Amino acid sequence: MNAKVNQLVLTASIVEIESLRYTPSGVPALNFKLEHASEITEAGKVRQVKALLKSVSLGAVAESLAKQDIGSQWVFHGFLSTPRNTKQIVFHIHTFVKD
Repeated sequence: MNAKVNQLVLTASIVEIESLRYTPSGVPALNFKLEHASEITEAGKVRQVKALLKSVSLGAVAESLAKQDIGSQWVFHGFLSTPRNTKQIVFHIHTFVKD
């Protein structure tokens, strides 16, 4: 299979939001953290799953996310990336809708 797919859909709560900033080209950018918790069946056993993700959004999505409340839960759509000079994965948000 040659298809290369990098898509993530995640239900999560906003746990931290930094101040809205602007890139050198003037595009709004927002760094924030999301927390996910759920139960998943793996190998026939129910497992508690938790994840904390560094996240970023740009443009109108960043402006809209900056107005959301800490603790609010959403379904986020985007992709994963590892920025230069780091080993931590970042979730880049393209869209989000109320859970």
